[in-house]
Amino acid sequence: MQNPIILFEDNHLLIVSKPPSLLVQGDITRDPTLKDWAEADLAQRHNKPGKAFIGLPHRLDRPSSGIVVLAKTSKALTRISKAFADRSVKKTYWAVVEGIPKKMSAKLIHSLWKDSRLKKSFISNKKEAKEAILSYQILSSGDRYSLLEVNLETGRHHQIRCQLAKIGCPIKGDLKYGAHRSNNNGGIHLHSRHIDFIHPVNNQKIRITAPTPQDATWHACID
Repeated sequence: MQNPIILFEDNHLLIVSKPPSLLVQGDITRDPTLKDWAEADLAQRHNKPGKAFIGLPHRLDRPSSGIVVLAKTSKALTRISKAFADRSVKKTYWAVVEGIPKKMSAKLIHSLWKDSRLKKSFISNKKEAKEAILSYQILSSGDRYSLLEVNLETGRHHQIRCQLAKIGCPIKGDLKYGAHRSNNNGGIHLHSRHIDFIHPVNNQKIRITAPTPQDATWHACID
């Protein structure tokens, strides 16, 4: 597995590009995590004994790749967590999907319900379902796959994966939501590409872009 790529760092934040299949934080598998890597990496680079402080203000699905913001101080963690909760952080994703959407661009609005037992979301009329809104545009397309840029208006569990599958365009490699075959690395072609926010401590505007994974399918769609 590739190591994360550091995209930005200062005294308060560490922003990295996560490779596909790497957990952000621990779960029952006890597999290595991005948090473990960041704690050890900071401690080594700054000659700190033990583990360095790393806070997680948001998450990224294990099979997905791209930008993850990590906090290096408790002050930054509290403030950037609030920014994510208030939806003042703008996140843009790229997705390689099977087929070609019927419309070049569209806004998708569904009601999503998370089944905690299956760890999967469904389009549902259940009263517990929550509104999910995203917009997409096609950046390029070929015979089998299309490259989409996706902007979220809400942040529901597996929202992009579920909503794109609903319109007949599951994300490449995403067997859980209807893809025809898996990817060799166990990941899916969903990538957190850009993030825009106000720095939680110095109030500067921050825009970060993550390079796409070194994968032939990504570059076939981009080039």
